[in-house]
Amino acid sequence: MKQEAFIKHLSKSLALVCLALATAMSGTQALADRVKDIASVAGVRTNQLVGYGLVVGLNGTGDQTSQAPFTVQSLQNMLTQFGITLPPGSNPQLKNVAAVAVHADLPPFAKPGQKIDVTVSSIANAKSLRGGSLIMTPLKGADGNVYGIAQGNLIVGGFGASGNDGSSITVNIPSVGRIPNGASIERTVDSDYADDGFITLNLHSPDFTTAHRLSLSINAMLGDDVSEPIDASSVRVRAPASRSSRIGFVSKLENLTVDPGAAPARVIINSRTGTVVIGSNVRVTAAAVSHGSLVVTISESPFVSQPEEFARRGNTEVVENSEITVSQQSDRMFLFQPGVTLDEIVRAVNEVGAAPGDLVAILEALKQAGSLRAELVVI
Repeated sequence: MKQEAFIKHLSKSLALVCLALATAMSGTQALADRVKDIASVAGVRTNQLVGYGLVVGLNGTGDQTSQAPFTVQSLQNMLTQFGITLPPGSNPQLKNVAAVAVHADLPPFAKPGQKIDVTVSSIANAKSLRGGSLIMTPLKGADGNVYGIAQGNLIVGGFGASGNDGSSITVNIPSVGRIPNGASIERTVDSDYADDGFITLNLHSPDFTTAHRLSLSINAMLGDDVSEPIDASSVRVRAPASRSSRIGFVSKLENLTVDPGAAPARVIINSRTGTVVIGSNVRVTAAAVSHGSLVVTISESPFVSQPEEFARRGNTEVVENSEITVSQQSDRMFLFQPGVTLDEIVRAVNEVGAAPGDLVAILEALKQAGSLRAELVVI
């Protein structure tokens, strides 16, 4: 009987261990990321294209040619190519033409004849590009070669209106527009990702732990010594020599799941908007914080000073009456225990009703006191 009880107890313990392992494995799988989401293949990249062109057909919202002479010069050069020569010394006043800069991103492996989106931005003083059409504009790469031709009707999200008295209103940005599928590819950019016997994976966020785990996961799937980490950002993988075979090989790599290393402890502060983002690994040592604010209020109440009845002297005037009050809010103190977590930091700050500006001041003071175990980044 004792032996049977021992066997039952052992079976129950093994079942609990298996359940714990399954739970841990499922949790790890849930936290894992695909390689395609955390890394990119070296040599497979986009290229930036830029061009200069003219937008025509505007409803009187184009460039003021007196302040943008290059718009007229560009139009004259275009007309010359069609055999039209303007009289010498002529200065046409154009209101429906705008000089623009056109830019686009050329995706990897793009082939001639394919279409890409382009963005068109005014570079002079045009009020709006709404209703305009971009005429044929060559798009050049950094090497000076033409890789695309852009042309088409603009889609502008913003608009503006003005009155004769000078009042105006603008919604969004009417001087920028987009042309979906507005450029056709004319030249292919060769990729060198298959020129040697290796493929290099570059992490989007360099991390030694992530690079090590990525190499281990690849070796576990494909065999030992197939991959090796080069540094915190790159992992080199031995790949098939045939280009066609590499398609399936890279497909396996980019769908492999890896548990990335924990992000460093950082507190990000946006000084313009007051946004504060606290990472999950931020810790605070023992510290007591007291934060109060001094409020100064100045109110103006003008009144009319009028001389007494039948008075010979005195004028009716408006007199300013200023009232200044100073009030100090009650001090708010809270205590941070050693090693408090993100949840406890947020809870403590919310309980005292600290505004984003107050939170920034508290975090900066904690950093100066050496109690904030995180990197304080101000953007």
